[in-house]
Amino acid sequence: MHNASRGSLVSLSLSMLLASLGTSIANVGLPSLARAFDASFHAVQWVVLAYLLAITAVIVSAGRLGDRLGRRRLLLAGLLLFAVACGLCGMAPALEWLIAARVLQGLGAAVMMAMALGMVGDTVTKQRTGQVMGLLGTMSAVGTAMGPSVGGVLLSVWGWRSIFLVGVPLGLVAVALAYRYLPADRQHEPSSTGSNFWSALQDASLRAGLAMSALVAAVIMATFVVGPFYLSRGLGLAPEWMGLAMAVGPCIAAVTGVPAGRLTDRLGSRRMTLAGLGVLACGALLLSFTSGLFMYLGALVILTTGYSLFQAANNTAVMKDVQPANRGTVSGLLNLSRNLGLIVGTSALGAVFAWATPEVTHATAQSVANGLHVTFGVALGLILLAGAIRHRY
Repeated sequence: MHNASRGSLVSLSLSMLLASLGTSIANVGLPSLARAFDASFHAVQWVVLAYLLAITAVIVSAGRLGDRLGRRRLLLAGLLLFAVACGLCGMAPALEWLIAARVLQGLGAAVMMAMALGMVGDTVTKQRTGQVMGLLGTMSAVGTAMGPSVGGVLLSVWGWRSIFLVGVPLGLVAVALAYRYLPADRQHEPSSTGSNFWSALQDASLRAGLAMSALVAAVIMATFVVGPFYLSRGLGLAPEWMGLAMAVGPCIAAVTGVPAGRLTDRLGSRRMTLAGLGVLACGALLLSFTSGLFMYLGALVILTTGYSLFQAANNTAVMKDVQPANRGTVSGLLNLSRNLGLIVGTSALGAVFAWATPEVTHATAQSVANGLHVTFGVALGLILLAGAIRHRY
């Protein structure tokens, strides 16, 4: 592969990795942030929610803005904003300042995610587009996997500020790579996304795919919100071991993503979507009465395998028949539905956990375990709802 092409792919991959790292690395710090700022579970939740809400608010429009202003130029701006925001997070004197800095970090991440996908066509031939899309999906899973493990180690050695400050040098490396290797923006690129947003949503099967994507993302996010409390308070794990335990699920997602795509090509997206939802339901059921670390990790492996099967099949079903002029818009809608699901997982399922575990910061191990069981009982209901939607459409 040509050096410039390789450099471009490394730049886009690092952009995608950092954006996903920004979500999961903060989750592992929630118990520490609750202690550091003497704040409630509901208050520290906003450290995760602010980031997700910022991404959700601009993810679709970021693609259009890139078409208008130039995708390379916008990606460089997004990476710089992300790096600066990481520094501001690490220096935050109060929880409110941290939440505000996370909003800025989320805006940068939204641009990074949208531009990374949007620039694939600018950097590789059509024959390699699918392969590179798969690479970016894997990098997203790797970033999510690295968050808990890297965050757990940083947390135990340097404290909570380090889990944000690590993004500064990584962001600057990504800026340098993007500046050096990404192709220059084409002048006067036409924008063809005027009414595509609404016309795309007229398709009932697309709406079903987006709804299922949101429901499943909510369930997966619950493992990152509730997981740290169960592992630290329920099982008494140290931060570094908690981080490694939380990384098991995303590692499984990174390993199973490509085989799941091949199975989808071979057996069809509808069949594999239902199979993925079935495996997800088994994982959620096990988590609703899990006891001990090994059973928890086993259930997590099953849940995440189901997620990989579902994600590959559902994304293929959604994108398969989309007109070329609408691909950017529909890709943005897929990102949007996923992020809406992550927000529901953080807020709604987080609220279920808080309701089922009174005084969560001082709760007993048994109380935290009960909260986990109730939360994933509700999550099982969301998966069954997604199955009903798939069966209908």
